[in-house]
Amino acid sequence: MLNIAIVTGGPSAERGISLKSAGLIEKYLDPDKYSYRTIILEDAGWIEKTSGQAVDMNDFSLSIGGNKTRFDFAFFIIHGTPAEDGKLQGYFEFLGIPHSTCHTLSAALTFNKQKCKDFLKAYDIPMAPSVLIRSTSQSDLDLARSVGFPVFVKPNNNGSSYGISKVSEPAELEAALDKAFRYDHEVIVEAFLDGTEYSSGVVKEGDQLHAFPITEIIPEGEFFDYEAKYEGASQEITPANLSEEEAEKCKVLSKRLYQILDCRGMVRFDYIRVDARFYLLEANTIPGLSEASIIPQQAIAYGWSISKLLDVVIQDCMGT
Repeated sequence: MLNIAIVTGGPSAERGISLKSAGLIEKYLDPDKYSYRTIILEDAGWIEKTSGQAVDMNDFSLSIGGNKTRFDFAFFIIHGTPAEDGKLQGYFEFLGIPHSTCHTLSAALTFNKQKCKDFLKAYDIPMAPSVLIRSTSQSDLDLARSVGFPVFVKPNNNGSSYGISKVSEPAELEAALDKAFRYDHEVIVEAFLDGTEYSSGVVKEGDQLHAFPITEIIPEGEFFDYEAKYEGASQEITPANLSEEEAEKCKVLSKRLYQILDCRGMVRFDYIRVDARFYLLEANTIPGLSEASIIPQQAIAYGWSISKLLDVVIQDCMGT
C-alpha cells in the first residue's frame, strides 16, 4: 500500500480552493491501494492535518508517537504558488519523491501566462494578442493601450480569475491594472476575443493520452470569473454542444499542447472558440478538484470514477 502525502494550503489567494480540492482527494482515494496524510502549508510551516505535527523538511517525513513516517508519493493540490509555479516540484524532485504534476520547468513555464504564450508561438498555437507590463508608468500604459479595446487585464502569475477585469475603454484601464497588481508584480493585457469558452482536460495513462469530453462554459457575467468557476454563477455543459468533428479538433489540440509543454498528471486547457478556431487562453497544471470543478465533471462523463482518475494520475506519475 502506497503512503500518499496530500499537499495543500499555501499562501496564495487560491488557498481556499486548494483546501476544498484536497477534501475531494481525501474522499476518493482508493483505501485498498493508498493510505494518506494531508499536509497543509501554513505560515508556521508544513503541518500534518490530524496530528498538528510539523513535517521534517530535511526529508519530508513525520515523527508521530515515536514513529517516523515517510511518503511514497506527493499529490499536489496547491493552486498558485508554490506548486503551480514549479517551486515545490524542485524540492520533491531533489528528495526523489514522485509527485502528481509537471516537472519544475514545465510548471514554471505554464504558470507564467505570457512566457508560455511566447514559447508556444513557435508551434503556431492560436492565441489572443497580448503584452506584459510591470508598472503603471506612462510607457507601460501606452503599451497596454496598443492592444486596443476591449481587453482583459489579469495577473500574469495567478489563477482562478483573481484580479481579472474586462476593460472596454481607455479610461477604465488604470483601475484594472491597479486591481491586477494587487495579486502579482506582472500583469498581462490581452485582446478580447468574442466567442464561446471551452475547457479540455487531458490525463496520461501509460502510453495513452486521454482527452476527456469537452466542457462548454456559459458564465452569467461577462466572463468566466471566480464566482462563475466556484460559486455556481455559470452553466457548464459536459459534453459541450459541439459536433464530433469540432470536439475532436479541440481534443487533438489539447493532446498536442500536453506533449509540447511536457506535462504530467491531469491538465486542463482553456480555450475560446471564434469562427470555428480554438484559441488557447491558458494551461492549468493543477486544475481545481472540488465537487464543482470541471475535471471531475469531465472524468465522470468519460465513464471514470473520481477514484479511477486519482489512481491513473498516481500510477502514471509513479512510472508504474
